[in-house]
Amino acid sequence: MLMQEIPATERPREKLAKLGAASLTDAELLAIFLRTGRRGKSAIALAREVIEARGSLHGLSKCSAAELAKTTSGIGPAKAAELCAAVELGIRLSRSVDTNPLLDSAQAAYDYFGRTMQTLDREVLKVALLDTKLRLIREESAFTGTLNECVAHPREIFRSAIIHRAFAILVMHNHPSGDPSPSTADRSLTARLKEGASFLQINLIDHIIIGNGDGGRLPFFSFREAGLI
Repeated sequence: MLMQEIPATERPREKLAKLGAASLTDAELLAIFLRTGRRGKSAIALAREVIEARGSLHGLSKCSAAELAKTTSGIGPAKAAELCAAVELGIRLSRSVDTNPLLDSAQAAYDYFGRTMQTLDREVLKVALLDTKLRLIREESAFTGTLNECVAHPREIFRSAIIHRAFAILVMHNHPSGDPSPSTADRSLTARLKEGASFLQINLIDHIIIGNGDGGRLPFFSFREAGLI
């Protein structure tokens, strides 16, 4: 169905104006940014095609503007840039409430860092430096690995904590596969971090692996909650 064939009250912009943005489907929201479709296909149909091609909005969030423009008929550089900008605004909005959040649990860390780390297509290890109240002082990306592996050394991770006199650290990395289950290398790194933290008298709050929560599983794995720290 082309856009002009859809009743005016059911078109995305009109529906948003009348019922609010929350009433729109993912495809309808995306269609507002696309504005137009392509020959024989409405903006809503094109938006649905884009989402289905990536599996979900989460999958779409991992695409670069260049990739969208290159692989999707009906989306040029300008539309691709607008979509990527909209995704980034959403990510930043989700983190803009508190610039020094309390990170005293795996859930709190996931709520603050998870959405951003889920969009990464390479493994990235982040270190959150915390004060005595376990509030964020600063965050640093310690390593960027290959698609399936992130190699890190504890001395690089603790260096920032020493420089900035952090009371505690919280370590996180993502699994681009979406499965947060720890690998043998993840377990080994955690054991070395635990040993280094004890030696340096820096509190290791947790090591958290970020996944995507597909299939009903938890979107993260916490070594502390698993009793491994």
